[in-house]
Amino acid sequence: MSRIRITWKKSTISHPERQRRCIRALGLKKLNHSVIHDDTPQIRGMIRAVAHLVEWDIVD
Repeated sequence: MSRIRITWKKSTISHPERQRRCIRALGLKKLNHSVIHDDTPQIRGMIRAVAHLVEWDIVD
């Protein structure tokens, strides 16, 4: 199974609470923090919800 690296790049100030909760659910703690997750539909959905706040790429 492939893995995804997600990096938090933009602040959640003045964004809806739902997007803040997605950032927390992904395990991101502060700006420029990166996490690696398995590539699942649930993770892809959370990335799609906050795509304007994060950067992501596939990790081999």
